[in-house]
Amino acid sequence: MIQIQETSENNFLVEVTPNSSLEGRARLIFLGSLSFVCLIIGIFFFFMGAILILPFAGLEVILVLTCFYLSFRWSQQRELIFLTNERIKLERGRLLKEFTWEEFRSFTVLRVEVDNRDIRHFSFRSKGKQVPFGSFLNEDDKLELQRELQTIIGKLNALSPGL
Repeated sequence: MIQIQETSENNFLVEVTPNSSLEGRARLIFLGSLSFVCLIIGIFFFFMGAILILPFAGLEVILVLTCFYLSFRWSQQRELIFLTNERIKLERGRLLKEFTWEEFRSFTVLRVEVDNRDIRHFSFRSKGKQVPFGSFLNEDDKLELQRELQTIIGKLNALSPGL
């Protein structure tokens, strides 16, 4: 998912996050109902005499919750791209900032490479260093991000230096 804000005149913030179908309370309701149904079925079979069903139902619930936890943790990824007339700044992390890169915009090139499977790969390149971003986006979002970044960079290039 891509969100673009013009924080002040000619200063842009592009927030890039993975698509997430479940957020907040919906996650808890879904996982709670799934766990509840599985455990109720396990308890029913326990009282019917199939004692080993309940521990395996518990293991199943633990496994499903662990997998969903890992998926939800992955979906918390976030990249912030700050674009001004003079600088480009990239911040990456989940809940806290884990990586920061900043460079003068005049020294930086936006690279969009398309591999043999028609998958786009984004990076900023400056002074021999290449910083990738947006790897978790789907192809439709990558295409939208490419258009938006080209529009923003074109708008910033049209400005006089120092504004």
